[in-house]
Amino acid sequence: MRKRSIRHRGQRRKKGVIDLDITSLLDILVILLVFLLRSYDSTGVILNIPKDIKLPHSASQSLNKNGVVVQVSPNIIWVDDKEVLNTEKKSGRIYGQRGRLILPLYNELMTKKNQIKRIAKTTPNAEKFSGMVNLVIDKSLKYKYVKKLMHTCAEAGYQKYKFVVMAQE
Repeated sequence: MRKRSIRHRGQRRKKGVIDLDITSLLDILVILLVFLLRSYDSTGVILNIPKDIKLPHSASQSLNKNGVVVQVSPNIIWVDDKEVLNTEKKSGRIYGQRGRLILPLYNELMTKKNQIKRIAKTTPNAEKFSGMVNLVIDKSLKYKYVKKLMHTCAEAGYQKYKFVVMAQE
């Protein structure tokens, strides 16, 4: 029996070339690539739809553009993921201009507009104020309320509307 020296104790003898079959690994990578390409969205607009909002369906394929996102459920209004009005909790004055203007929404939209304009003045490559608003509205809301939302957006200086809907598969 041959004893190994201390110097060579941790080393093993090299074996022959290992043949590795990577066909199944390539199959998985191709499937992942197809999945990622299928789910890729080139618009750059990312929306977090609250669970309270049920969107209507559409066959349109036009893409959203960047703008302020107003999300409306039957009880809550969000502007860019910030809750601005909760009718279950809010007490006091909600409407102005003979009930046609939603005041908390108007105030938040004006704040956003001024913030965008201020950034555009100080940063040379920043996007200018486009007046675009993406409306994410629950399909159960009455048209009368949607009209108040649109009027409020128009009064705040947002003259262009995009309605966000679910695409039909």
